[in-house]
Amino acid sequence: MIVHVLSCLLAACLAAPQNYYQQPQYSGKPVVPITSETNEQNPDGSFSYSYSTGDGQQAQAQGYLKNAGNKETEAEVIQGSYSYTAPDGTPITVNWIADENGFRAEGAHIPTPPPVPEAIQRSLQLISQTQRNQPQEYQQQYQPRAPQYKRPFRF
Repeated sequence: MIVHVLSCLLAACLAAPQNYYQQPQYSGKPVVPITSETNEQNPDGSFSYSYSTGDGQQAQAQGYLKNAGNKETEAEVIQGSYSYTAPDGTPITVNWIADENGFRAEGAHIPTPPPVPEAIQRSLQLISQTQRNQPQEYQQQYQPRAPQYKRPFRF
């Protein structure tokens, strides 16, 4: 027992930082002050926060528990936004939501997919109609087999 305690003490001493020096401050970038900040946490689990900085950055979010107490449909919902100025001077704003359907973000700068060509759209509709009209005559063919061994290998 004493050996165990001594070995733990030795490990803790060896794991401690050996040189105590102050990390250098990043002097290459200007310090950006936080001009406003709010943070609210409620007893029911809902919350909200927001902040803005001296260079125009802003962020805010609110969250709550949807369908609290119902384990089947209970979900956390958080929505918010953030904005900043891109290096080229373009203002960027992103509105987002995270809920039972996943994370979704919207913004004018976020690329959108091109429209589906008409020929592909018709093909997808034809495939969908064909699958609905065919009877399901094929069953699942994969049937896992039980393990071949009876007991673990022993010496």
